[in-house]
Parts: sequence; structure tokens; C-alpha cells
Amino acid sequence: MRAPSGTAVQEWDAKGSWVSPEGRILEMVARGMSLSHVLDGFCRLVEAQAPGVLASVLAELTHVTRLTTRGQLAPSTARAVNQPLPAIEQAIVGRSEVMRRVLKAVATVAPTDSTVLIGGETGTGKELIARAIHDRSRRRSRPFVTLNCAAIPSGLLESELFGHEKGAFTGAVARRVGRFEHANGGTLFLDEIGDIPLELQPKLLRVLQEQAFERVGSTQTIRVGVRLIAATNLDLAAMVADKRFRSDLYYRLNVFPIAIPPLRDRRDDIPALVDHFMRLYAGRLNRRVEPVSPSALKALTDYDWPGNIRELANVVERASITAHDGVLRFDVPLGADRNESDDRGAGSIASSPGEILSEAAMRQQGRDNIAAALRRTHGKIYGEDGAARLLGMKPTTLLSRLAKLGLKPTRQVPLAADQVGF
Repeated sequence: MRAPSGTAVQEWDAKGSWVSPEGRILEMVARGMSLSHVLDGFCRLVEAQAPGVLASVLAELTHVTRLTTRGQLAPSTARAVNQPLPAIEQAIVGRSEVMRRVLKAVATVAPTDSTVLIGGETGTGKELIARAIHDRSRRRSRPFVTLNCAAIPSGLLESELFGHEKGAFTGAVARRVGRFEHANGGTLFLDEIGDIPLELQPKLLRVLQEQAFERVGSTQTIRVGVRLIAATNLDLAAMVADKRFRSDLYYRLNVFPIAIPPLRDRRDDIPALVDHFMRLYAGRLNRRVEPVSPSALKALTDYDWPGNIRELANVVERASITAHDGVLRFDVPLGADRNESDDRGAGSIASSPGEILSEAAMRQQGRDNIAAALRRTHGKIYGEDGAARLLGMKPTTLLSRLAKLGLKPTRQVPLAADQVGF
């Protein structure tokens, strides 16, 4: 059944009457569905069916987007939260000068098919930047395929990237299509590119140069058209010097580098990020929360956030779960003040005279101490100026502790301002 002229944006309800999109949303909310889930699904549908018009659609629904599940306006710690934003800024929170440079770089490179290398510490949002590049490119209607190279065992990574034929190796009971084929016509995002084994790097270099490869166990050449975006939290140039990464692959990847700043270098964005995550988790948990107090916001802003945005999101989510009467209480880790951390460097966290630390606090103290050493040495483990020497332990011991603590050396890709045109 087709809609009458002029009512294309409406749909039939169960009784055969026309309802508007906002009416349908309010009806779903009245049934108890989380508003964030309703809007998320609605926005994804609009973007999939008509890329680029999401901003205008949201502009028509500004009075709906602020409604909570109780039909009241949701509080905000950020100003102008309901104003329509450019498409790239709808997904990326941050108006600091360093983030404006990043967004400018994204806008510059997105319309091209050039390879992009995104550098930055763990938890800074590298995949979000990669997705923003894809969404603003000519390939936005095609697949965006992701792969974390560090999460796949080295013996299986070749098959994961390029696919394999039935019987190619033990356990290959059927043909499998790899990520490059899945991403044909679209974008392939390879996270943790520095973890790709040396023996696999020539094949990756070939597919970047020729857009051609063979599945494991096959001699038939497959040709694709894939844009590659890679990301790393390691210093690939240093790895090239140490012969742990191929120089030809590095130069092929480093066509357009973008460096994502750590959260401690964009503290002006923390209030907006806190507000964003408050709204996100309040919607998911279906509860109302109060605005953050100035003192709590100052504590969050002063903390160094070694885990960056991912750590901040976890802290806000935990506060949302444990909130009483809508009041958020943030569990900021020990030694949150940045002035203290700057003074002590990689030394231990000072406790008050006579203070007894719990086992959990001591573990956190040790973790923060190692993280501070890594920051001071820019992620270097070995050598006279490495973190192991600074901490007074063997490099192998430090690597073992890093694995247990879930930490990684965070040597960021160096980036000159003129490389991205700003």
C-alpha cells in the first residue's frame, strides 16, 4: 500500500491511520523502550537509506531528542546539546583546538581513496575516526570492515585477511572469504597494524599496491577495490629502525597520517564527554541522573586518564550503575590530581602519613606507577632510557607485568603539522 502524495515520511499504524516519525518514536517510548535505543535505530535507518540527510532529520526532531523515558527534559552539563551539528561532529565529541585539527584532517582526506594511518594511545577513539572517514567518503554506502590484528593468532591472520580454500590446511573444512573480499568496494580498517607478523607484511604490501591477492591454498588471483585505514598505538618508525616492521610497508601506509591526542592533552573536552556518556548510559539503564557537580567535574578534568576515553566511559558507566537518587559518584583512581602525578613522575603514589592501603589500592598504585614510567619513556621498554631501567626491573619482567595488567607500550606515531595540511 502506498502513501498519498506528500506523506512519504509517514507510515500506517495498526488502525490504518497515518502517523509521523516523531509520533512513532513517542509511541515506542510509551511502551517502555529506551529512547536512546529508539533514536539509535532510527538514525541508523535514515543514514543507511539516505546518507547525508541525518542532520536535517535531527533538526526536525530536536524537541524529541531531549525527552527522557519519563517525558521530561534530560539535564545536561554541556551547552547547546540539542543544536544540529555537522555530520562528522554528531559522532565525535570534542571542540578543543587539537580535536578541531583532527576533524579538519578527516574532512580533508575523507573524499579521497588515499590510505590513512591513525596513531594514538589505546582508548583515544581511533576506530571512531576511521569510521568518520568512511562515512564522509564516496564509499559510505559500501561495507566498512574492521579487524584487530592483535586479537588474531599470527598463524590465522593470513586466512582472516585473505581467506582460504577448502583443505588449505588442517581444519579448513570449507572455503572462507577474507576481510579484503568482504570490504571490496568499501573500507577495511586494520587496528593494531604494528602487530602484523613480518612474514605476512609482504603480502599486505602487495595487496595495497596492486589490489590483488590469492586465498591461502589457491593460485587464482582475486582483484578488489579496497580503501585501507590502519591504526596503531606504537611508533612504527622506531619499529622500522629496529627491523621489526618493513620500511616499504610503513611508507605505503604512511600516506596521510593522523595523530589522535590523548585525553590529558584535550582536557577542555572532558565536560562534554562526561555529558555524552551520562546521557548514553542513563538511556541504556533507563534511569534519570542529575548534572555533575562542579567539584566532581574538576576532579575528572584534573585526572590524567591513562586509559583515555575508554577509561572515562567506564568510570561514567560505573557511576551510572551505582547512582542513588540520580546523583553520580565517580570512582576516580588513586592519585588523580595531575599536579601530584607531574611532581612524582614515575615514582610511587604518595599516601597520607599513617594511611593503610587496601590490596586493591596497592595493585592500582603499582599499575599507575608502571603507566607513569611508560609515559615518561614514551613506551620504550629496553635500554638505558627504557621503562624497565627506570623501574629497576628486567625488561622481561616488565613485559610480563604489562600483560597481566592489560597495559601496552604506547609509542605514538610522530606527526608533523604540515603533513596533514594544518
